Amino acid sequence: MHVRCPDRLPEDVYRQVLEQLAELSPVVQALPPSAALVELKGALRYHGVDGRRLGEVLRVRTISRLGVDVRVGIGPSITVAATASGQITEPGGVLAVGPGQAADWLGPLPVEALHGIGPRQAQDLRNFGVHCVGLLAAIPPATVQRLLGGRAGRQVADRARGIDPRPVAPRALPASASVSRAFPRHILDGAAVRAALLDLVVTLAHQLRGRGQAARGLTLALRFAGGTTWEKTRRLPEASAHDDDLRTLAYRLIDAAGLQRGRLTGITLKGDDLIAADLVAEQISFDQAREARLVAEEVSDRIRAKFGPGAIRPATTLLRVS
Repeated sequence: MHVRCPDRLPEDVYRQVLEQLAELSPVVQALPPSAALVELKGALRYHGVDGRRLGEVLRVRTISRLGVDVRVGIGPSITVAATASGQITEPGGVLAVGPGQAADWLGPLPVEALHGIGPRQAQDLRNFGVHCVGLLAAIPPATVQRLLGGRAGRQVADRARGIDPRPVAPRALPASASVSRAFPRHILDGAAVRAALLDLVVTLAHQLRGRGQAARGLTLALRFAGGTTWEKTRRLPEASAHDDDLRTLAYRLIDAAGLQRGRLTGITLKGDDLIAADLVAEQISFDQAREARLVAEEVSDRIRAKFGPGAIRPATTLLRVS
């Protein structure tokens, strides 16, 4: 199964799509930023359904749980499945190609539709008169190798015939989570930047707690007018998902940027080196103010869970952005 998510999908939502895939099969290969492969052999036997049905189940789950539609291609090889998902028009759908149907299904497709063929390779083939995958499969592999080069030509010739022995290699995304904010106009006001950063801190911390994770470090990335960027990473004294801890480090990062009159267009805060929250040692604190804030944090999480993530916002985000 080859799954394509919408372009420019936020990383945290992409990770949640991968989690939905892992519920169907234990063998999932992330293809960031917006695609993934799933091995279905064992999953079909386990669930007792065919591949198309699993693809439909996945779509229902991602739409109902995440508000994200996906394009799902299913086939006897990675090439066939990925080519199938590429033939689905947005926003989503399921296209399944059976093992005995691969050659007939691939044949009429234009050569550029075959997964793995780049624009230059497709143009070289068209210049030679090869306009569809069926013609590509019919000409001798040695001819394809002369046109596209030895190794690349051999791979393309095989894949045009539906031959692709590559297995799905389980691979997860690096343990991180990020939140971003783009500004509709260039930001010069330091207070407004700090307010936006605080909003990101609260959002990231809530996201981590909801996933049962804690961050060992933070990365702050700033985008400026003109396309330049600035990025810095620092470690937390101890892994945490609490607003207080993340805010303290985030403010140190923004101070390190030394903003003067830089015109910001966007800001991203990323939690790095995530671990399971239950692995973080909880130490007894005699700071009553901090303990009160942690209690308030738990209450805020319950309110957001019931009324939505926007039910509570940091007060400073009410500052006008100019």
